[in-house]
Amino acid sequence: MTFMKIGRIAGSIGLMLLTQIAFGQGPDTPNIIYILADDLGYGDISAFNPASKIRTPNIDALAGTGMKFTDAHTSSSVCTPTRYSILTGRYNWRSPLKRSVLSGFSEALIPTDRLTVASLLQQKGYRTGFVGKWHLGWNWQFRSDVQNLDNLAVHPGVDYSKPVKNGPKALGFAYSYGIAGSLDMAPYVYVENGKATAIPTDTTVSVEDKGFWRKGLTGGDFTHANVINHFQEKSLAFIRESADSKEPFFLYYALTAPHTPILPGSGFMGKSNTNFYGDFVLQVDALIGEIHRLLKEKGIEDNTLVIFTSDNGCSPKANFAELEKVGHHPSYIYRGHKADIYEGGHRVPFIVHWPRKIPTQKVTGETICTTDFFATVAAIVGYKIPDNAGEDSFSFLDILENKHRTSPVREATVHHSIEGRFAIRQGPWKLILWPGSGGWSAPREASELKGLPPYQLYELDKDPEERQNLYSAYPEKVASLKKLLKAYIDRGRSTPGEPQRNDPADNWPGLEWMQAEP
Repeated sequence: MTFMKIGRIAGSIGLMLLTQIAFGQGPDTPNIIYILADDLGYGDISAFNPASKIRTPNIDALAGTGMKFTDAHTSSSVCTPTRYSILTGRYNWRSPLKRSVLSGFSEALIPTDRLTVASLLQQKGYRTGFVGKWHLGWNWQFRSDVQNLDNLAVHPGVDYSKPVKNGPKALGFAYSYGIAGSLDMAPYVYVENGKATAIPTDTTVSVEDKGFWRKGLTGGDFTHANVINHFQEKSLAFIRESADSKEPFFLYYALTAPHTPILPGSGFMGKSNTNFYGDFVLQVDALIGEIHRLLKEKGIEDNTLVIFTSDNGCSPKANFAELEKVGHHPSYIYRGHKADIYEGGHRVPFIVHWPRKIPTQKVTGETICTTDFFATVAAIVGYKIPDNAGEDSFSFLDILENKHRTSPVREATVHHSIEGRFAIRQGPWKLILWPGSGGWSAPREASELKGLPPYQLYELDKDPEERQNLYSAYPEKVASLKKLLKAYIDRGRSTPGEPQRNDPADNWPGLEWMQAEP
């Protein structure tokens, strides 16, 4: 080989290294896969619930060779708000959506000028992709003016031949394939890179019970029972293509299961010996096993960070009474379920698998929130978060790297229910600023709430089931936690930095109750 050729090769290598450095693509830059199950309970995963009647070997394998967080929480106990916080690192109640969720026709909730995990990683040279349930709104092009788009009963006229606006691409996802809302919300249309894959002409009738979905227009290539497998195929294809490209990649994979419609495949029916919901959880577990095997096959498992979690607790559509008969408890020992301010609404299984950083199994009781994904990713790739982004996100990278800490990751964590009710957790203490569940479980009706103390205070290390309300016994603790929550709200952030503004709203029920004197 001539010196000239050697010089050219050396120059090419040098240029490649400079490019990698410029885009943060050093040898320690991991691929990142964030897998978000839909309505999966803490107690549904056998790695988190030893008494679980649903055995989940593939998810357990991730936990067995990764890090298991036993005190992880979603920012909200329902779908849309949690998804907002995962991508933005900002508490959902700071957005215009102060309660409930969006519909399949709702406009975009995240403004395009807000930094997201995807746009952050895109700036660092990552190949970014989204597959699955979006449920954050995007702007369909309507044939006429419409109102009340967040109302699930509203079915406006959409021109499905035109691309959607302000969708995943506008928020940093170079590739996207998904549905607008939950799998039980119309329209039932796949959208790839902003365009419907088929113009819907048929109307699917509503279905009740566990297989529930609402009436709505359905694309010719769309079958409810096949959606879970179809999204899996798209996710595996994105991983294969990314691995072959040798670029670092980020995949946000938002499953539609085990949310309604609960439709386990024929190969899983009866397999759990619980009910259809248990069978559906086993199908989710099998999908995770396929992803894990593909990472090994492509030789990228070692430096791929995989996070597996859920968007909130288990839904009562799983039929808790049926599961109780076989001794299975989707919320484990915790009170409540999806939609509630109680632990069963927002405490979720959370697993981080990253062999290069976590070579052996670890378990941590560190309190984290799904908002923390944003700051953790930023720390991994060396991105300095500006003041107007990630306002409620704390990095847990030190925990993954087993570094000694003298203080917890989070000073405190704010929880939120479907009705917009607040709770704040600091150490073992949890203050709920409402007399009931704030969601779907009792007490919720006016007759049930009558005569109850206005607030609830629980010491979770002694009372994880939230049964003994200590509100009257510790007035100073109630006052201090309420003061801290008010400071978080007023400053527009819970992290250090310049104060920010919360998005205004005509009606903010949780804030009104928080400001009232009990």
